[in-house]
Amino acid sequence: MRIVIAGGHGKIALLLAQVLSRRGDQVHALIREPGQAADIAAAGGVPVIYDMERDTPAELAAAVAGSDAVVFAAGAGAGSGAARKYSVDLNGSVQLADAAEQTGVARFVQISTMGAGSPPAAGTDEVWAAYIDAKTRAEQDLRARDLAWTILRPGQLTDTEGNGLITLGPPPIPRGAVPRADVAATLASILVADNTFRRTLELVSGSVPIESAVAAIR
Repeated sequence: MRIVIAGGHGKIALLLAQVLSRRGDQVHALIREPGQAADIAAAGGVPVIYDMERDTPAELAAAVAGSDAVVFAAGAGAGSGAARKYSVDLNGSVQLADAAEQTGVARFVQISTMGAGSPPAAGTDEVWAAYIDAKTRAEQDLRARDLAWTILRPGQLTDTEGNGLITLGPPPIPRGAVPRADVAATLASILVADNTFRRTLELVSGSVPIESAVAAIR
């Protein structure tokens, strides 16, 4: 498969590029900074310079055209303000979905977060509330499209070593943590699993091997 990852320099995206390239897929990773290209190459991917807050829809469509799937892994990141949650976490996903539709790329996997789909708890700080709202609206936009989409909502992300054992299912599942490595491995499995099309799934660490957990989705 030829797979385009938006937010290609993120921690999950780099791990995903490694998994996909090892199994023989061609990964094109969208990055903002030329200085990030070496990290993409080291992960087995092809760096593509594209800034979703500055560059044009035509440039994004050109990057996506000819792909078998796209993955939205971008995020404004820690330390960013509320405005960038909308410009990146929401508008970035919308732009990528527009490009997928325009170029005939049906498969779209979106990384969201547990907590999306519900209003933030009372007293939540402004930035976190904006993040949850942006992710919720990005999910809503994707569900309205005629794409073979999957929305994955991981729990609290950690950098501990993955063990390949997860709990995966439609919301709600009990909140918990999950290593980024296991998120990446789950994404790789989901990409080729047609039983996950048009499904919203939540993910935390658990006791079921990733391939079995994905195959069990009905």
